[in-house]
Amino acid sequence: MSLGTLTIDLPFIWACLIAIAVFMYVVMDGFDLGIGILFPAVHGREERDVMVNSVAPVWDGNETWLVLGGGGMLAVFPLAYATLLPAFYMPLILMLLALIFRGVSFEMRFRARTPRGRLLWDRSFSWGSYAATICQGICLGAYVQGVRVENRAYAGGWWDWLTPFSIMTALALLAGYGLLGACWLIWKTQDELQARFRKIALTLGAATLAFIGAVSIAMLFEAPFRERWLHFPAAAGAAIVPILVLLLAWIFFIKVRGNGEVSPFLCALGLFALSYAGLGISLWPMIVPPHVTIWDAAAPPATQGFLLVGAAVLIPIILIYTAYVYWLFRGKVHAGTGYH
Repeated sequence: MSLGTLTIDLPFIWACLIAIAVFMYVVMDGFDLGIGILFPAVHGREERDVMVNSVAPVWDGNETWLVLGGGGMLAVFPLAYATLLPAFYMPLILMLLALIFRGVSFEMRFRARTPRGRLLWDRSFSWGSYAATICQGICLGAYVQGVRVENRAYAGGWWDWLTPFSIMTALALLAGYGLLGACWLIWKTQDELQARFRKIALTLGAATLAFIGAVSIAMLFEAPFRERWLHFPAAAGAAIVPILVLLLAWIFFIKVRGNGEVSPFLCALGLFALSYAGLGISLWPMIVPPHVTIWDAAAPPATQGFLLVGAAVLIPIILIYTAYVYWLFRGKVHAGTGYH
């Protein structure tokens, strides 16, 4: 798209916007999925109520970013959408069903009239969180490994998404979301419950870092990734990412062992941001790896420009509303108060 002598690369702008929307979903829905992942570690009704109440005002709004990312890809990168959707039909359908199941359980656990009924909904909430996270991790791993495309259509098999690498990324995401949830609860709880989640955060922090290392090493066995990470001059710029990961991990463990409350959560967000940046370095400019670029998959410029006007209005409204909700429900969550 050209405005006089100024050329605007609309596919690049939209790729950045969709990447930001996906990242916002991962970190914002990640910590409330992490609450469900951590449910088996806590057995008291009062403590579980505190955990759920800490995310009750924000959990459904967090998923707005998933709709924005998916809808944006459908409208702006239709080839990518039409290729990736059949490649990941099974895990995506299971993920959506798990999110629905989890949402129903979230509401119904407060309305259960018997201990047995409440336990059932608690387990359903946890199972839904695990299932949604595993499916997201599998999709991520299969996406990174690449999608077979022929004649601008998916040409792979029904089970191509299920590989040892995608299973490893699913386990990595379980650890990462659990870490986000534990750090969120360090911020929002206090006393004995907070101390318990400090211990859990230490364990999950070590597990998350181990998975980051394992996934990174596994990716280096693929030629395109080796070129980005091990060969000069590309490696010189990319090296900043693992250095920052190690630095942030050091700060994280100091803050969790100390009296940090907000800082462990910020460090966990930073680890996700750096991992996401590393993924971007590995894949750019592919939107359907290993061969379809953002320019190959883009909709006509008129469509992109029209939708960009809508995004310029909608995204600031979402950000303002989200910031207001988080500010409104700031502070600690106490037993016996919160969601009604």
